[in-house]
Amino acid sequence: MNDLFARREPRAPLAEQLRPRALDDVVGQSHLLGAGKPLRLAFESKKPHSMILWGPPGVGKTTLARLMADAFDAEFIAISAVFSGVKEIREALTRAEITLQQHGRHTLLFVDEVHRFNKAQQDAFLPYVERGLVTFIGATTENPSFEVNSALLSRAAVYVLQPLSDEELATLLQRSFSKYLFLNEISDTAKTRIIGYADGDARRLLNLIEQLADAAEETQRTTVDEDFVKQTLTQSLRRFDKGGDQFYDQISALHKAVRGSSPDAALYWMVRMLDGGADPLYLGRRIVRMASEDIGLADPRALRMALDACETYERLGSPEGELALAEVVLYLAVAPKSNAAYTAYNAARALVREDKSRPVPEHLRNAPTKLMKDLGYGANYRYAHDEAGAYAAGESYFPDGMTPPTLYEPTEFGLEAKIREKLEYLRGLDRKAGSRRDK
Repeated sequence: MNDLFARREPRAPLAEQLRPRALDDVVGQSHLLGAGKPLRLAFESKKPHSMILWGPPGVGKTTLARLMADAFDAEFIAISAVFSGVKEIREALTRAEITLQQHGRHTLLFVDEVHRFNKAQQDAFLPYVERGLVTFIGATTENPSFEVNSALLSRAAVYVLQPLSDEELATLLQRSFSKYLFLNEISDTAKTRIIGYADGDARRLLNLIEQLADAAEETQRTTVDEDFVKQTLTQSLRRFDKGGDQFYDQISALHKAVRGSSPDAALYWMVRMLDGGADPLYLGRRIVRMASEDIGLADPRALRMALDACETYERLGSPEGELALAEVVLYLAVAPKSNAAYTAYNAARALVREDKSRPVPEHLRNAPTKLMKDLGYGANYRYAHDEAGAYAAGESYFPDGMTPPTLYEPTEFGLEAKIREKLEYLRGLDRKAGSRRDK
């Protein structure tokens, strides 16, 4: 009779079943694990050192840490910054101390998502790393330059792990399908779609295959084709960390594609971000910034179009409103470019920050009362509309005693070419008239 209450061990996920047990089983990271490469040399030397493994999810950070513990015959202690605090850190370090004292074994302390620890929590590792009690290995999906304390960072080598290539994912896919003997065939188009869904993430690939295999077994299928993949798998969003490096890398790529007048690339990066779950209105705000920073007065319509696209999205929502964003991204990419307004604004900020607080000249002051008029406010002000060409040639609008700076230098592109021409004409009139400050 079966014992209904007998303990059953859960089936290990495919990703755990296929976790490499030896360095040569690792798929990917050849730039670190190939012959003569840094991590391969570290394994071969049998001399552990503290390190930060930086890379996107599913590229082998945990696997490499486990393999290092085996290679160095070290005790392996893993904690996750998602679930741990200073208490768990102290418990792990106490355990490392006991392991050394009682068993003479060194400890490799693996801290997953180390960037989630605050400064105080990260500082807690320092004395033990300096003493050599533990070899510290931190795993992070975020740029350690910003997320890991400089003191801890200075004591650890940083290794950058890359997403797996399509070829590497194909190798892993073939290896994983051998676990399911009832599956006789998988079509090339199905492989391509699965690899595309995985998006460089080995763990995601294995999870998708496991999902497919379970569905095939339940429906008594022995082959996997593209239609079955599409029917079985809900199309996963591309890997996209809304607060991490990939977010800022992709928005940087979009901005630079617009600035570089590449409409196809700009549209590609915008759609990549939307496909990955980026907030369309965040993209809209960045597009407005691009219009003012990189197009500026070369085409003043660009800013209005960017604002209109945001308003259109707010009214229509997704997916219809996204077309307006796509339209303005294409417009900005092909528009004439000028950063003259952006440069002038930054120059003005720097000038005001470094200069003293100068009073407004009396001729530019408002005089709404008799007392103010008696004090000379507004006296000798020249009303430009009453002058020839509606321009008061030689008039000064800067504080008294200040050498007038040239902040805005229009380019020769788009509307700014005409603005440049007009300013040169007006400056010529000023030179002929002479500055009122000189009279």
